[in-house]
Amino acid sequence: MSVRIEKVELPGIGTRHDVITEAGRRIGVVSHRSGKRELAVFDVDDPDAATDSIELSDGEASALADVLGASVMLGQLIGIREQAAGLATEQLVLAPTSPYVGGVLGDTKARTRTSTSIVAIVRGTEVIPSPTPDTPIRAGDTIIAVGTRSGLDALARLLSTGPS
Repeated sequence: MSVRIEKVELPGIGTRHDVITEAGRRIGVVSHRSGKRELAVFDVDDPDAATDSIELSDGEASALADVLGASVMLGQLIGIREQAAGLATEQLVLAPTSPYVGGVLGDTKARTRTSTSIVAIVRGTEVIPSPTPDTPIRAGDTIIAVGTRSGLDALARLLSTGPS
């Protein structure tokens, strides 16, 4: 899918960014020097003639951007879910009896032993994203992991009892 965006300088007015859809339709966003914004829809037969324009307040422009951004994000997430069929996420609380309490994440060798990825650790109100092998682990930490169901089950056993 190829989307074209064209920038047009509007002397004395500002700038217009046109999105040309796959169907060949042209939608423009006019950014006036004054800060005012307009959404313009152009005639199918004459790409230089706007059939309608809508002035947008700051709040309306922001809301439209949010809606469009959310729909793109949702589409991307659906695509990821389809690509990642068979993967799951799990939150595992590290028990005080775990042999790894007081050590570092690398001691678990979780990725090698279980084919799972630990993507974050939640410690109280602190979130540790993308923990490294040197990240300390403590009793009560919530381990956020991604993997297959069997891999996550193996990780839960590993964190509870150590390597088998």
